[in-house]
Order: sequence, then structure tokens, then C-alpha cells
Amino acid sequence: MSLTPLIAVHMTAAIAALVIGPVALWARRGHARRQPRSQRPRLHRAAGYAWVTLMLITALSAIFISNPAVPNIAGFSAIHLLIPVVLGSLFIAFRQLLRGNVAGHRKSMLSLYISACLIAGLFTLAPGRFLGHLVWGQWLGLV
Repeated sequence: MSLTPLIAVHMTAAIAALVIGPVALWARRGHARRQPRSQRPRLHRAAGYAWVTLMLITALSAIFISNPAVPNIAGFSAIHLLIPVVLGSLFIAFRQLLRGNVAGHRKSMLSLYISACLIAGLFTLAPGRFLGHLVWGQWLGLV
């Protein structure tokens, strides 16, 4: 698999989401021991919308990426199961926010960040994956 423009867009959006996610989470939560004034709603909203946009780009671009070297059904492998998870989680998180359930919104977004950014990100570093080959093989010379 080579770095096509589609994979470059997907990878760039995913890495940017990995970086921006904690900003959105931190800005709203503030510091646990400080007053609510430590919350930064404008920064939270801006970083949150940027993160959601990046997650949508990541999920939608993944629809068109397939690797025939891994087991798949019609071009879709197990990693593609994250697409409906991301889209569904974003829908649920915003629905909770519209209903005034801030705690549910926070839990949904945090769960989505952990599952789609951190855990899925670790799987992309497997030696057989494009990013894993790039990091472990080309950059570090370990594989």
C-alpha cells in the first residue's frame, strides 16, 4: 500500500484529531480544583467543532480505503467497523447535548476519543499496516 492522496487526507485528519481532542476535553473541563471560571467554552467549542470535523473526514475517507492484503468482505476489513461507531457516537453525543445532557455528551465524546483515536491509533502502528511500516521500518529501521 502506498501513500495516495486519499490516505494522506485520512492520516492527516486522524493525526490532527488525535492532537486536538485533548484541547477540546481540557478546555471545557478546566482544572478539577479550580472554580468553573477555569472552563473555556469558546476554546472548547472551537476545538470541539474542529475535532468533530476531523473525525468526520477520517471516518468518511476510510470508506474508500481498502487493503487487499488483509482479510476483507467487499473491500471492508474489521477496522472499517469504526466508521459506523464514529458516526453513531457523534450523533449520540450531539443529541445528548441538544437534550441538555452534558454529562452524557462528555462521556460519549471521551469514549469516542479513547476508542477511535487512541486505541485505533495504536492498531495503525502494527507492523503490517501502512503507518506501522513507515514508523517501525522506514523511520526506525526495526522491521
